[in-house]
Amino acid sequence: MKEEHPKAAHHCFAYRIGTDGNTFRSNDDGEPSGSACKPILGQIDSKQLTDLAVVVVRYFGGTLLGVPGLINAYKTVAALALQTTPIIQKAIEIKYRLQFDYTRMNEVMMIARKYNCTVLDQQMELFCRMDVGIPKASHELVLLLFKEIMGLDIHEFHE
Repeated sequence: MKEEHPKAAHHCFAYRIGTDGNTFRSNDDGEPSGSACKPILGQIDSKQLTDLAVVVVRYFGGTLLGVPGLINAYKTVAALALQTTPIIQKAIEIKYRLQFDYTRMNEVMMIARKYNCTVLDQQMELFCRMDVGIPKASHELVLLLFKEIMGLDIHEFHE
C-alpha cells in the first residue's frame, strides 16, 4: 500500500487470522496510539471475521481531526469497506487421507458430497487414495461412516 500511495501520511492497518482468532496485529502508523488500529480491528471483530486485513490510507487534508475525530474516521472507513466487500464463509475442515478399493468409489463420493467434504487430492487406480477436508461440524459422523460402516483406511494428516 505504501508503494501505491507513497504521498499518503498514514497507512494504518489491522488483521486477524486463524480459526481461533488469536493471531492478530494492528498498527497506527504514526497516528495517536489506538486512534486508528483499534477502531479498524474493532470493525473486524464486530463482524466476527478472520483471515483478512484492512488497511486505511489517509492523506492529510489540512484539517486537524483530534483523537475522537480520528477514531470516528477510521471506524467509519473500516465499516464501509467491510460492508461493500463480499464475505466468503468457509467451513472449518479437518484433513483426512482415505484409502480404498476402486469398487467403493461411488459410495465414498456419495458420502463426501452429502456432507460437503472437499476433495483435496486423489489417485484413482485399483486401490485409490483420496485426501479430503471434512467439515469439523460433521466430522465425527463422516468418520463413523467411512471407518466403521464402510471399513475404509482413514488417517488425519497435515500438509
